[in-house]
Amino acid sequence: MSAALQVTAFGLALLSTLFLLLATCTDCWMVNADDSLEVSHKCRGLWRECVTNMQDGVRTCDQYDSILADHPVKIVVTRTLMITADLLAGLALATLVLGLDCVTFLKEHPCVKLKMCYGAGVILSAGSILGLIGSVWYAVDVYVERAMLVSHNIFLGVHYDFGWSCWLGMAGSTGCFVASVLLTCCLY
Repeated sequence: MSAALQVTAFGLALLSTLFLLLATCTDCWMVNADDSLEVSHKCRGLWRECVTNMQDGVRTCDQYDSILADHPVKIVVTRTLMITADLLAGLALATLVLGLDCVTFLKEHPCVKLKMCYGAGVILSAGSILGLIGSVWYAVDVYVERAMLVSHNIFLGVHYDFGWSCWLGMAGSTGCFVASVLLTCCLY
């Protein structure tokens, strides 16, 4: 039972960590259409902004000036939280691999291996909380930006939606949290 739980938690943690990494690297955190005809489709991410022409499928991307340039707070905070979550999730995966019962590392010390699994669960939960805060922070800021336009009656045919990268970050963070709960609470 313990080995099956460890392997299940490892698989979930691996998939969720990949989701977090993909969310951090991709550029579709906020989606908006520039006009009511939806001639173009714009995705804004943490690193660049891309516009896709819906008629011919041509996609052009603009990199942000510099990583050290002044950026909106939502981008800086989300970048920081997501990169930290990625690093913590990667560290937790490495620790978890060494703590798995099916790995021969420290086979004669099962107590140490169990502590490594618990430690991986704690690190994974810290990373998942940071990733969830980063994803939700960005999503709330997108919602507030849209609400400000609506409240000031500035409707230019532009609508804002959460992009798939934002949803992927939330799913990856939630999966990491579930894996950490499996490792810390259910592993005896």
